[in-house]
Amino acid sequence: MFSHISGRLRTPALAALALGTAAALAAPAGLAHAVPTDVDPVTARSATAARETPATATTSTAAAAWAAGTRAYLVITTPGDTTAVRNAVAAKGGSVFASYDAIGVIVAHSASATFAPAMRAVSGVQQVGATRTSDVPADAYNPALPANPAQSTTTLTESNRWDMTQIKADQAWAVTTGSAAVKVGVLDTGVDDRHQDIAPNFNAADSVSCAYGKADTRAGAWRDVDTHGTHVAGTIAAAKNGKGVVGVAPGVKIASVRIAEPSTALFFAENTICGFMWAGDRGFKVTNNSYYTDPWQFNCPDNVDQAAIIEGVRRAQEYAESKGSLQVAAAGNSNYDLANKTTDSESPNDSTKVTRTITNACVDIPTELPGVVTVAAQASGGAKASYSNFGNGVIDIAAPGGDGATGVYSTLPGGKYGSKSGTSMASPHVAGVAALMLSVDPTLTPARLRDRLAAEATDRACPSDSRCTGTTTKNGFFGEGAVDALKAVGGATPPPGAYFENLTDVVVPDNTTVESPITVSGVAGNAPATLKVGVDIAHTYIGDLKVDLVAPDGTVYTLHNRTGSGTDNLVQSYTVNASAEVANGVWKLRVNDNATQDTGRINAWNLTF
Repeated sequence: MFSHISGRLRTPALAALALGTAAALAAPAGLAHAVPTDVDPVTARSATAARETPATATTSTAAAAWAAGTRAYLVITTPGDTTAVRNAVAAKGGSVFASYDAIGVIVAHSASATFAPAMRAVSGVQQVGATRTSDVPADAYNPALPANPAQSTTTLTESNRWDMTQIKADQAWAVTTGSAAVKVGVLDTGVDDRHQDIAPNFNAADSVSCAYGKADTRAGAWRDVDTHGTHVAGTIAAAKNGKGVVGVAPGVKIASVRIAEPSTALFFAENTICGFMWAGDRGFKVTNNSYYTDPWQFNCPDNVDQAAIIEGVRRAQEYAESKGSLQVAAAGNSNYDLANKTTDSESPNDSTKVTRTITNACVDIPTELPGVVTVAAQASGGAKASYSNFGNGVIDIAAPGGDGATGVYSTLPGGKYGSKSGTSMASPHVAGVAALMLSVDPTLTPARLRDRLAAEATDRACPSDSRCTGTTTKNGFFGEGAVDALKAVGGATPPPGAYFENLTDVVVPDNTTVESPITVSGVAGNAPATLKVGVDIAHTYIGDLKVDLVAPDGTVYTLHNRTGSGTDNLVQSYTVNASAEVANGVWKLRVNDNATQDTGRINAWNLTF
């Protein structure tokens, strides 16, 4: 069912660049690796930090050595004092790795094949379920700190990227760029906190690793074990500092909650539970969740293990929401109808995958849990992205995720930048808009945020596609519509002018000049001093390109002149003072390729008068 790479990360495609040199980055393999005695808690940064997290996992202090064959389990009981059940874990051949008493969830480890059925017979135990089909890695007992990459500087300057203009974030910044009092949690593969565009907004005090299901508060434990989380963080809140990129909410604070495990970059249920509990206790107003909980693409309540996973993660999400935290999640990249589930052929992804028949009772978590905002992806033109999951009644809202040659450009570890496409990239746009809304009105509860996001979204009707069901105001491709940052923060949208576009592809060969025409008619007088020119050019080295707007009388207005070095693709909106030109007539986009080896095409361009 997953035809795109790195599906669990909700990111089907990736391209990266640094200092003008393009580089391909491979997605990590989707395989996981797996003590019967209790373990020391991972050293905290300070006693104060430990006191500030009353619902965070507790552990005993007995030392443990890794043993092959150990599996992880969720033991579900009544919230409150779990002492009796924790004692039973040891009596039945297991150990308590972490305990979340506030929600009645214990993370237990055991190498005994009879542990789960024995625990299910214990008084007060409601559910028990294995969270993996593989062993707990030895790293869980002595976690290595992620790499701290060397940082590159950039000569890139901020520009109005297509994704930001599509959601009107650039216009919303006139109302607010976000408040530093708003904290957004990035539950992901980690974040490179030293990145030049992330460091100004990074909150180290509230960052943590939740890999393996227990908070690791050592400095740097939150860092990226992939590239995914850093990219997501930049979309949410890259600083508005004149260089690199700018995030949707460049004034808010971001904290990294690494829930991905190293080597595999898998996100198991206990990790997600730890992340949500941390978010609730640390006062995160929003969390972004661009993943599904491994190893099951869908968790089915008629399976005893998966039922416990559903319940444990559900309780943790409810806890976070009760503390004022809204969870935003990616819908997934399988082009799959989440409202009409039939099969799952991608699970379990930590061992041997099988094909199984499923129903709508089986859920993708956390994205299908109650209260979570489920985000579908749009291409640069606003259409449903080809890979995006969909489903009437499941999708809540849509946002830019990129598609084909046009991805979402954001931060990568080591001071780098690059493009990725996926619902992983759509979700942080919505998380960023929610953070802007909270910056304007800090009293908004998660429920009111959900309602406001829906109410202020721009309606998008179904295309001519029988898979899209519903109405113009709510359907399976776009949910309540496309997220609109300007409306969400109470800003006013100026009335649009006359709009013209050319969607015909024009190939741009090496060392060649090509043109794409638009005929303008019905516009009185001259063009405005703020003529908007939208350009979408797919090209593997935009430093080769000179791009001009040619007025009907032949006057040339240069839009782009061989800047950007080895950056892929030119997707940009320009403002041209064309007030000296008669509006009606044939306008042309002229693209001149000035070198060999790299070619491309004009995908589309438009004029707004």
